Amino acid sequence: MIFPFLPSYVNSLGSSLGINLVFLAGAVFSAQAITMTIASPIWGTLADRFGKKSMVERAMFGGSLILLAMAFSTSAEMLVVLRAIQGFISGTVAAANALVAATAPRERTGYAMGVLQTGVWSGVALGPLLGGLLADAYGYNVAFYFTAGLLFLGGLFVHFGVENVKTENHKSKSKSFIADWKHVLVAPGVNYVFIIRFLGWLGRNILVPYLPLFMATLIVNESRLNTMTGIAIGLSSAAGTVTSFYLGRVGDRFGHRLVLVVCALVTTVLYIAQIWTTDVWTLIILQTLTGAAAGGIMPVLSALLNLYITPGEEGAAYGLDNSVTSFSRAVAPMLGAVVVFFGGYAGLFFIAALLFAATAAFAYWKLPEVKKFEN
Repeated sequence: MIFPFLPSYVNSLGSSLGINLVFLAGAVFSAQAITMTIASPIWGTLADRFGKKSMVERAMFGGSLILLAMAFSTSAEMLVVLRAIQGFISGTVAAANALVAATAPRERTGYAMGVLQTGVWSGVALGPLLGGLLADAYGYNVAFYFTAGLLFLGGLFVHFGVENVKTENHKSKSKSFIADWKHVLVAPGVNYVFIIRFLGWLGRNILVPYLPLFMATLIVNESRLNTMTGIAIGLSSAAGTVTSFYLGRVGDRFGHRLVLVVCALVTTVLYIAQIWTTDVWTLIILQTLTGAAAGGIMPVLSALLNLYITPGEEGAAYGLDNSVTSFSRAVAPMLGAVVVFFGGYAGLFFIAALLFAATAAFAYWKLPEVKKFEN
């Protein structure tokens, strides 16, 4: 709910130290991503040892408290610090990935990950739209209150409605986190999954901090900027909600690598089309189609990762996976700033297209295929 208007929130808070606000708009994304990069593998390995459910609870309850604190930020610098703390203690999606991977039958991994991604995309679809409306109508603070409350309720649902899962394997007697991570990384295909995950998330997130700024150049009434940004991100995510549900299952039957390559190529073409966008509604339509194409990438990658690893390694594997995605989100705003400086906003779409083309190439030539399952 808060992502679409974070750059605008930074501008409204201002800098107490006189730091450039464009830099702080990028830092508010990078700070959380950097700390999550460090923390995710540790939390993931702890999940394998002490149960996945507790890690989901930690992420949701801790995240809700930090979001509440953000509502009381008095400067952009304070917001950056809180985002950094959020990265250390949160990571709901990674924890949920590990929990689902540990409980779902392996022949239904794609379907299970598709269902999970449907939930994630649904939240991402409705959240930005609702958050933008709340921010425009009642102020930024109300959007943070509402988001914190929803995350807390989600934690209560997990606490009372989800059974804890511990999977026994060779790692249960391991005393070294590093040994656990090494065992995951040597599994065939895992390193290439992480490379592809990095490229894909970099392609998507290079636009996130700058999409509201680009949309501000396309609309006449800037008082509707948060709402229009929410619509763009919301519709894109809604399209991903639909495709992720079906494409995960398609991957189970016809091969996850095939689905991944096709989705990445279509996403590449759609980003190229956005280079020449001069109308806000054209941008929204293309963003929606891009969301539909990209929606199939995340569940099939998560499914492939689960199929490459040994049962019982889910926490460590998805902790490392989240570390990779977080690192890409840390790099993306900085890379985006350089691209905008030299190539303008059109340059962002061009680089995103290149990154997804590279994603398709790696998936086609480097990923080992796994058994196809009939449902």
